[in-house]
Formats: sequence, C-alpha cells, structure tokens
Amino acid sequence: MKKNLLLLLVISLPLFAQESKQSFGISFSGFVKTDIFYDSRQTVALREGHFLLYPQNENLDISGNDVNSKSNFNILSIQSRLLGKITGPEAFGAQTSGQIEAEFFGTSDGDINGFRLRHAFVKFDWEKISLLFGQTWHPMFVSEMFPAVVSFNTGAPFQPFSRNPQIRFSYAVDNFKIILAAISQRDFSSNGPDGFSSSYLRNSVIPNLHAQIQYSKDGNLFGTGIDFKKLTPRLMTTKKVITDNSISSFSAIGFVKLNVEPIVIKLETVYGKNLADLLLLGGYAIKSINQTNGLEEYTPIGVFSIWGEITTGKEVEFGLFGGYSKNLGADENIVSSYYGRGVNIANLFRVSPRVQWNSGKSRISTELEYTLAAYGIPNNLNKGLVENSKNISNLRLLCAVYYFF
Repeated sequence: MKKNLLLLLVISLPLFAQESKQSFGISFSGFVKTDIFYDSRQTVALREGHFLLYPQNENLDISGNDVNSKSNFNILSIQSRLLGKITGPEAFGAQTSGQIEAEFFGTSDGDINGFRLRHAFVKFDWEKISLLFGQTWHPMFVSEMFPAVVSFNTGAPFQPFSRNPQIRFSYAVDNFKIILAAISQRDFSSNGPDGFSSSYLRNSVIPNLHAQIQYSKDGNLFGTGIDFKKLTPRLMTTKKVITDNSISSFSAIGFVKLNVEPIVIKLETVYGKNLADLLLLGGYAIKSINQTNGLEEYTPIGVFSIWGEITTGKEVEFGLFGGYSKNLGADENIVSSYYGRGVNIANLFRVSPRVQWNSGKSRISTELEYTLAAYGIPNNLNKGLVENSKNISNLRLLCAVYYFF
C-alpha cells in the first residue's frame, strides 16, 4: 500500500511542475469515512459485512435452530478514498482530461484495507463528441442518478453496480446524449465453472456491448439503454473434449430523475438476463449435456428489478429508498449446475429511510435498512423458477461519519 501511495505522489509531482508551461496538472480530493453498523442476522456481504447484499438463508443445526439468526456488529473505515483529477493540453483537436481514484476496500476479503483501483481513465472531448478509455462505471450504473443511500452497496442488488475497463463514445447535441460502449470485466465478473472470473467474457472475444440515450433538462433526466453480453464458460468439457459453446443475453434499462424543488425523485427499472456480474440476481445454467463428449448448452436466468428514491433538504437531508427484484427463471428447463447470484431467491425487497446532517466539510448520517429475501428451491423442470419460498429478513442500523477534503 505504501508503494502505491509513493508511486501516486511521484507521478503527481512532475504534473504540478509542468502546469505553468502546458496547462497540465492534477488536483486531489476525497473523503475519510467511518461506518458503524449492526445487523440482526448473518448476511451475504463483502469485506466483513461492509458491502451488504441480502440476508443469509436459514442454516439449521441438529436441533432445528437457525445458526444464521445470530446478529453482528462492526466498525470499518475502508471506504475512505482518494481522487485525482488530471487536466492537460489539447491533443488531436480535443480537450484532454483524466481521472484516477482509489480506496482502501481491497480486492478480496483477504485484502481488506488494501489500496484498490476504482477509476482510471483518459478522456478526449471535442465540441459534441467525447471518447473515454479506461476503467469507470458500467453504463448500466447511471452516474447522474444513482441512489444516494448511506450504505456502500449504493442500492445493490436492485441497482446495477460495476466498474469496468471500457471504451466509451458519447455524442451530445442539444439536451440529448448518445452513449456507445465496448466493455470488459475486472473486479466485477461473471460466474462459471471456475467461479467468478473475467475469463468467460475474454474467451468470447466479443466485449460486453452497450447503447444508451439520455435526455436532460433543468436538472431532470430521462433515459433508456440496451446491453449485450456473450460468455464462453468452458474451453474443454469434463470429457476432455475441446468446446466453444457460449451463451448470449440481452438486457434493458430505463430511468428517470425529476428535480422538483425541494424534492428530487429517482426511478429506475432493469429487465435482463445473466446479470450476476452487475451484482443483480440471476446468471445462467446448463440446459443439456451430451453424455458422450460432455458438451454443455446453456440457458440464461432473467431478472426484473425496480428501485425508487425520494430526497429533500440540504443541511439536514431526508431520504427514502425502496427496491424490489424478482427472479424470472430461465428460458428453458435445467439439467445441471447454476452459475450466478441468488439463484435460490424468488424475490428481494428493501426499504431504507435515512437522515444526514451536513456541516462544513463534515457529514453525519444514519440509515435503517430492511432487506427481505424469499429463499426457496429452484425447480429444474420449471425453468429454474424458485418454489416453496420462505421470507428471511435482516435489519441493518448504519451510522457513518464523513470528512471531505
């Protein structure tokens, strides 16, 4: 971690030195954040419970007692981050800029407190066109209107959440913007026979493709987009036979943000298949296996998700977030393994009110997050639809203290 910080400082010094000659420099900002949270039961989460997705299913002991009903508590400061915004001279007739941002969230639970890259990109801006090369939010995460919840999950698993290396083209005219992107995977990846990995997308050769159109005016935003992804789960079958079988899927997103002073309203819906890499429910499963050569064919698992948020206030801010997600099952019946996230969950529900106090560079926030997961058994003969579900809930009380710089 010390080496990474030293490298960042070494890089920044010559930038400051050249600023007067080439209008080239870097400015730093960020925040220190400490989260204090209590959960009423064990949860499916990342980094010692910090990034909460949903409550864990029942785990019964020999007497029928639910082991996962045990509550827990933690204090962490790993969301603290550092952002460097880079400005530079014109190149190829475009205004150039860049951004690099990192935090102490680590890349795995074993790397908690590790210095992790969040964003790193260079951007070329012409009059109406811009080109971005590097890692930043997936276009399904609409940065102009994501949920402003206190929890680091930022509305996941109802809101798509992923940062990806990508090439992004944007064309803006009047109040409209068109976005086209070719995307790979890194920290957020798809599931498969070898666990979560970017190899399934890489071996497909075709990147994740996205197209989106937005309309914005007077603080209001409307938009819709479509997403395509192709995965190649195996290069060789369990019978030691080469294979190139793949699975393709489409997804769609629609969103609206209304700025009606003193209230801001946000609403977003997602319908798609094989979206586990975006921290949503679903994925894919095996629909057939050739018993002679082991060749597998796959079927995607769909999900419908919707969330909304209403906020008001500045020095004292009040907000209310609500989300619902439903497992829609697969396109065809299933004969073997599921690869995804929450494939034994029929639906999810969350409601989380919050209050935030802002003063100068400081903020104190508190949020009550109630999440309910309907766990059941996927029926392979009914396209993997989850049946005989039982509601399992978790109540999280979260307090956070920020200091911005």
